[in-house]
Amino acid sequence: MRTDTELQGVTLLGNQHTQYPTDYDPRLLETFVNKHPEHEYLVTLDCPEFTTLCPKTGQPDFGHIIIRYIPRERMVESKSLKLYLFSFRNHGDFHEDCVNIIMKDLYRLMEPRYIEVQGDFNPRGGISIVPFANMGDEAHEEMVHARMLAQMARR
Repeated sequence: MRTDTELQGVTLLGNQHTQYPTDYDPRLLETFVNKHPEHEYLVTLDCPEFTTLCPKTGQPDFGHIIIRYIPRERMVESKSLKLYLFSFRNHGDFHEDCVNIIMKDLYRLMEPRYIEVQGDFNPRGGISIVPFANMGDEAHEEMVHARMLAQMARR
């Protein structure tokens, strides 16, 4: 069981008075201590209902965001991630920008060994956009390149 010390900074989980953001806000993100930093394992977070706005037209865009990371000392708390991703609802940016913003915000927050973010966006005008961004520490440089090559071969 987690101690109160380990849960310090986790304020949104269990809060019965959740405020839903209307604007992009990375300050919503919270972390907790990884109890298993001595070995590598993969965490996958799946958000099939991501929404943002086209920066030019203001039209809504819908997508599926998948986040994968190998944690180090800190991990993202899922309710805070949900609210953070929800904060993009009124944010006007291109799909590629959203994926990179999410990746960079999470990297700054957790400093994981490796992280990747993929967006599978619904077609608009007959074209679907699937941006993929990843980064890792020095020990995971080969993985960064291999995952990028795998994504390029996918389509």
